[in-house]
Amino acid sequence: MLRRNLLQTLFAPQPAPVQPAPANDFHFAMLGDRTGSAQPQIYGRALREIALLSPDFVIDVGDSIQGHDDAKNEEQWREVTGIWASQIKQKHYSIAGNHDVWDDRSAHLYTKYTGFPLRYSFTHQNALFVVLDNSRHAALAPLELEYLESQLAAHPRYEPKLVFFHKPFWEQPLAKGQVNFALHSILVKHRVGRVVSGHRHKFIRYVRDGVAYMACGSSGGDMHGKLVRGEGFAQGCFYHHIWARVKGGEVQFAVRELDGMGGHGRLFAAEDWDGAPKFDTGDPAISSRPAT
Repeated sequence: MLRRNLLQTLFAPQPAPVQPAPANDFHFAMLGDRTGSAQPQIYGRALREIALLSPDFVIDVGDSIQGHDDAKNEEQWREVTGIWASQIKQKHYSIAGNHDVWDDRSAHLYTKYTGFPLRYSFTHQNALFVVLDNSRHAALAPLELEYLESQLAAHPRYEPKLVFFHKPFWEQPLAKGQVNFALHSILVKHRVGRVVSGHRHKFIRYVRDGVAYMACGSSGGDMHGKLVRGEGFAQGCFYHHIWARVKGGEVQFAVRELDGMGGHGRLFAAEDWDGAPKFDTGDPAISSRPAT
């Protein structure tokens, strides 16, 4: 009897081993500037596409209202928050842009209507997101850098780490091959792989010392002046939003140009842009030669 019970135990079907859940497996979307000078139907198209993709959450890079008019400030916030409430069903994180915040009163209203302070951090699964404020400064003030270091030091085991702020003051030094600024040193020290900004109404991306700096361009803000000067897709001047997939410690960004009134619907991996596009700008699919 004992031998039979032992054999039954040895040869009985065993439950499949429980596999640990991946540290990260989620998607989020990023919106570029809605203003200045919001163009008709562009922002709504971007919101519609994002809603259909159903990300885990949405981050916008700032300049959600036209601003700089105390008499219309609250009216403009009520307008855009109404749009968000009707179009964005996921958690929505805001970043302060220079059209959103220009003095203490506008900063108060920004917090009141978005529900976010000027600087904050959050985690999602095992990823860390740090949001800084340079709405009223070209670069990042010492207070912002101190806050960044404090958050990175407090979350050393989180991967990946992503940092967001509105104005891409890093653009000109990186274009010249210069990395001798305080932010870059902090990012390298703490192994931060991604920085995302907005403001310039153009897609920008540089990689230096393992840090990918990217500016999400316009999701509705005017680009007429750029187009008049002859800047176009190859210079990053196109309406778009960005889709992000986080798997483990890796982040993949896909840039989606709007179609219809907004553009030609081109879609490309952010890694295929380093200072300039590294693909056929007429049709990115031509370079990859997809099978028939």
